[in-house]
Amino acid sequence: MTPRSWLYVPGDRPDRIGKALASDADAVVLDLEDAVAPAAKPDARRNVLDALAAAKDAGKDTGRTPAYVRINPPATAEGADDIALLATAPAAPAGVRVPKCEDPGELRRVADTLGVPVFPILESALGVENALLLATAHPLVAGISLGEADLAADLRAGGEALAWPRSRVVVAARAAGLPSPPQSVWTAVRDLDGLRADTVAGRRAGFFGRSVIHPAQIPVVHEASVPDPDDVAWARDLMSRLAERGDAAWIDSSGRFVDKAVVERAAWLLEAAESAARPVKEGHK
Repeated sequence: MTPRSWLYVPGDRPDRIGKALASDADAVVLDLEDAVAPAAKPDARRNVLDALAAAKDAGKDTGRTPAYVRINPPATAEGADDIALLATAPAAPAGVRVPKCEDPGELRRVADTLGVPVFPILESALGVENALLLATAHPLVAGISLGEADLAADLRAGGEALAWPRSRVVVAARAAGLPSPPQSVWTAVRDLDGLRADTVAGRRAGFFGRSVIHPAQIPVVHEASVPDPDDVAWARDLMSRLAERGDAAWIDSSGRFVDKAVVERAAWLLEAAESAARPVKEGHK
């Protein structure tokens, strides 16, 4: 199922990596990019290899959190080193998040070299403009998302200026047949009420789940990812009555027009509710 929470952890902090992989996050992102100082990147790469090897050794432990890696931008020397290392690593990550993504050809080279799912992060005006090209660049593209801090810096704007890029990435993801994108990080770590409200607003705008940077944010994001109860109840009622109808379109008991598109939305709501409300992974309680 689509992850609700993507917990970022610095690659140069092996103590935090272990805790992250034992957390209730749906996915852990071992970060080699922004969270790691340049001088610490060699150590971070070694730690990431060790963590991936440990995950491989865990074998069929279904309670383990999948480990992804955020590499440095592929066009940089650090990114090239990351890709070379992962390409020859004994244990592959569940996928790779590719930051500062703008060039579909570059993304294709990353996917071809690593052979694992890739997740482009759009963090510039050009990246947003190329959203659909990036989302369809390669069969291994498994999802797209925004990096809003870098994007705001590139746009020299924030707040409402991010409304269009958010809509753009939602539309591009769905046009490419990809999952609804996760929201960007909520940086006010202690403001859990703000996180909850922003995640609910994001869900209603077409996002699902979000990146997080602290374990305290995980349960809030999971709770806020569940669709509104009234919408779920409506969807269950509609789907339960669907088998009784032989018509292509009809008016339901509340006076609402129902056709194929409405049925598809109801089915998606139930799928989203099931995905968002799944229990804590066994072994992570």
